[in-house]
Amino acid sequence: MKRTALALALALAAGWGLPAAQATVIGTMTRAQPVTEARIATLGETERAAWRAYLERSRALMERDKATLAAERASGTAPPEAQARLHGDSGMPLKQPAAWYASAEARHVADNIVSFQTPAGGWGKNVNRTGHLRQKGEHYAPIDDDPSGGVIVATKGWNYVGTIDNDATTTELAFLARVQAALPGAPGAAYRQAFERGVSYLLDAQYPNGGFPQVYPLQGGYHDAITFNDNAFAQVADLLAMVAARGGDYAFVPPELAARAGAAHGRAIKVLVASQIRVDGQLTGWCQQHDALTLAPVGARNFEPVALSSSETSRLLRLLMEQPRPTPEVVAAIDAAAAWLKRVAVRDVGWTTKAENGRFLEARPGAGPMWARMYDIATMKPIFGDRDGTIHTDVNELSKERRDGYGWYGNGPASALAAYDKWSKKR
Repeated sequence: MKRTALALALALAAGWGLPAAQATVIGTMTRAQPVTEARIATLGETERAAWRAYLERSRALMERDKATLAAERASGTAPPEAQARLHGDSGMPLKQPAAWYASAEARHVADNIVSFQTPAGGWGKNVNRTGHLRQKGEHYAPIDDDPSGGVIVATKGWNYVGTIDNDATTTELAFLARVQAALPGAPGAAYRQAFERGVSYLLDAQYPNGGFPQVYPLQGGYHDAITFNDNAFAQVADLLAMVAARGGDYAFVPPELAARAGAAHGRAIKVLVASQIRVDGQLTGWCQQHDALTLAPVGARNFEPVALSSSETSRLLRLLMEQPRPTPEVVAAIDAAAAWLKRVAVRDVGWTTKAENGRFLEARPGAGPMWARMYDIATMKPIFGDRDGTIHTDVNELSKERRDGYGWYGNGPASALAAYDKWSKKR
C-alpha cells in the first residue's frame, strides 16, 4: 500500500475519518471581481471603447427588461410566482423521434419557452418547461435571492434573469430548433422568431474578447466571469457552431445570422486557448471560471475556490478536439490539457457513501484512476471548499452538507482521455 493511502486508512480506522489534531485549511475564498468602469479604465486604449460599449449595452438591456415587466404590472397586481421549478427533467427532451416535435405536447413546451423569453432574448434557469405559459406581469425567471454559497444579487428580486447556467438558454434554443423543423411554414414561425432572438441574445452577451458571462445582462460578482463551469461556455460554443453550419434543424437560420454565429464561435475558441492556465511555463488546464478582463482564474461560490478543474478541462478538451481545422495553438492546447489530466489522476482511494456520515474518501488499494474536481494551481494537489469560504486539502474535513452536495471526485476525464487517444492517432 502506498504511504498516502496507508495514512488515510489509519485515519479512517478510528471512526469515519476526520483527523483529530491535523488542520488542513490552507486559505479562504477570494471573491471574483465584476466588470466595472474602473476596471475597464485599466485596459489598453484600443480595448477600452469596446468594453465600455458592452457595459453600457448590458445596463440598457437590464433596464429595458425591468421596465417591460414593470409596465405589465402597472395595470394591476402581479400574479404569484408560479413557474414549475425543476425537479429532474427539464421537460425539453432533445432526442425524441422527429415527428414528436410536431405534437401538442412538444408545442406546449415550445409555447412555454416563447412566453418566458426575456425582452433581452434569454431565459432563466431551473424551470420545467411543461408548466403553464407566462401570465402578464409574471416574472421571467424563478427568483432566488438566497445568498448561500456566495451568489451575488445585484437587485433584490432580479437574479439569473437571462443565463447560460445549468443548461439554460442553450437548451431552450435547441428545443425550439427541433420543434420548428417539424413545423415548416406558418405553424413554426413564432418558434423561429424566438430562436433568432435567442441567438442574437448570445451574440450580445459575448464579451469583446470572446468569452461569455454566466448571467446576461451582467449581474455582478463572479457571475461576470467567463464561465466554463458546468459546461456553460462549451454548450454555447457548440450551439453557435451548429447555427453557423446551417444544417439539420438549423437550416432555416438566415445567412447573416449564421455568419455572425460563426465569427462568434471563432472568437470563443481564441479566448479559450488564451485563458489556458500556464504553470512554470507549461500549459495545463482551466479553472471553472476566468476573469472577464484579465483571463486570470477566479473563484465563484464560497465552496468553489481558484483551482484547476478536471471536469471543466475535460469538457473544454472535447470542444477543442471537435474543431475541424485546428490551428497549431489549438493542437498545443489539446495536448497540454490531456497531459495535465493524466498527470493529476488519483489512484488507491475511493469516493464512497456511508449512510450515517455521508460521503467520504477512503483508502482503496488498486482503485482508480479517478479525478478530484479541483486542484491547487501551485501544488497540483486536490483542494476542496466549504460553505464558510475555507479551502481544505482534506475532503473529509468538509461539512457533511458540502461533502454530500458537490461532485468532489469523479471519473469523467477518463472518457475525454479515451477520445484524445483516438484524436491523436488521426492527426
